[in-house]
Amino acid sequence: MRVVVTRPQADSERTAAALRARGHEVLVAPLLQVEPMATDFGDGWGGIIITSANAPGAIAGHAARDKLTKLPLYAVGQRSADAARAAGFSNVISAGGDVRDLVRLIAARRADAAVPLLYLAGEDRAADLVAELIAHGIATEMAVVYRAAAAPFPSVLTAALMAGEVDAVLHFSRRSADNYLAGARQAGIIAQALAVRHLCLAQPTAEPLSEAGAGSISVAKRPHEAALIALLEPAQA
Repeated sequence: MRVVVTRPQADSERTAAALRARGHEVLVAPLLQVEPMATDFGDGWGGIIITSANAPGAIAGHAARDKLTKLPLYAVGQRSADAARAAGFSNVISAGGDVRDLVRLIAARRADAAVPLLYLAGEDRAADLVAELIAHGIATEMAVVYRAAAAPFPSVLTAALMAGEVDAVLHFSRRSADNYLAGARQAGIIAQALAVRHLCLAQPTAEPLSEAGAGSISVAKRPHEAALIALLEPAQA
């Protein structure tokens, strides 16, 4: 299939490689760009939590980086775990799944811990991880270390939609879906933009597309990349 990926550039390239390995044609058209945010972390943390591969890189230039990288780090999956190791964290534990798996892992390993964990988060989040951990008796605080800022609607995407050269668009966040719709309206191609298949990571991601009148929307069974890509298989259509 001819598939559009709208994630930030680095994330899109990784997803594109996975799609091409499955025989799909891919257009990388980032509608978001990752920007680090200034944050004061304070002291006294028992460990670090990340749910995105963008988080470790966002603290690369922070004065507290060396101190933080000495702490154990809990990552939601392998990609975020690899990003943490590349950023200098040596004690990295991966949940190998989604946020629910991460909560179970931390709860099992930190059942008696009194020292709080620090969640390095993005500005936009699909789940309230801190509340879920606190419900399990795990003291956790959040620091927003990066944001996904809107990127211009690429002219190559406009041309592909106008020419009918897109079969499906992958949407990984509500923010990117919103930007897709806004960019298409500004380019005067909203009808073409809505006519293709829309594959969404989670239900909140699908909502603006549904409200805009998209006719073909599918939501991944679980909120991670493999489940989203699986929607492209005939049995999942």
